[in-house]
Amino acid sequence: MRNTFSLALVVSAMLMTGAAFAQTAPAPADAAKPAAEAQKAPATAVTTASTCANPNALGVSRVVQIDTTGGPGFGFEHFKAYDFLQDHEVVLTFDDGPWPGNTPAVLKALADQCTKGLFFPIGKHAGWHPEILKEVAKAGQTIGSHTWSHKDLTKLSDDEAKAEIEKGIAAVSVALGNKPVAPFIRFPALRHPPEMLKYVGSRNIAVFSTDIDSFDFKMRHPQQVVKSVMTKLEKRGKGIILMHDFQHATAEALPEILKELKAGGYKVVQITGKTPVEPLPEYKEMVLKEMGGGLDEARPMSSVVKTISN
Repeated sequence: MRNTFSLALVVSAMLMTGAAFAQTAPAPADAAKPAAEAQKAPATAVTTASTCANPNALGVSRVVQIDTTGGPGFGFEHFKAYDFLQDHEVVLTFDDGPWPGNTPAVLKALADQCTKGLFFPIGKHAGWHPEILKEVAKAGQTIGSHTWSHKDLTKLSDDEAKAEIEKGIAAVSVALGNKPVAPFIRFPALRHPPEMLKYVGSRNIAVFSTDIDSFDFKMRHPQQVVKSVMTKLEKRGKGIILMHDFQHATAEALPEILKELKAGGYKVVQITGKTPVEPLPEYKEMVLKEMGGGLDEARPMSSVVKTISN
């Protein structure tokens, strides 16, 4: 971790077994346009508190709370300071959602195994599909941010990069019904301009890189995703896993990945933040102006627009 940060990490863990739990890349080159590969997948079916019907569920072994004061970094691809995972522990992370079909299928796979992940939604996607992001929150998943439109921040001015970060946070907050956001960010393509690392540190937002990058955005077949994740995990033994709930192949692969994690003796750690991040009012106004007001009250698109003939 860069020495420009004043870092503080508080890890408080609650040990839970699967039975006791029962609770609660570069990705799109132009995230401002719907991508062709984002195809339909099964509808969501979220498991709520105390309704885990799977006695052999993967579950969650620990819930870890992070004090994000000063902007600590996680994921050994870029940050080395905090090795908080034990052998055979994993953190499941998902980028670039929310997306119709694919994100609900990811939620269903997680619910079927009574387990949790850390989601990094793109701001524009959150604005397009607030009803899906609300389902992510309803499922008890942790939701951070992944900038406004997934631009490479290393190619922007400091003011432009700051706007990408802040509009991303604001859009997620508005989509969730004007609620604060978990104090976690993942930079697009894992590219971290030094000045922006300092900036998110000043906002007390932790930065997530990865230990295991699935590169699922390069894959079209679920089995390729399964093989990529499990091969790298078996070699490393533990880690923060980067996947994309935007990708159809990943949505299809996740049930098998979770099944193999359980069979391999791996345990899931859920990440939470000690203090959420509040959007800055001026960037919230920008988001509402660009996306239109009333996002927090928007009806699901499927209830407004329906194909009755083609």
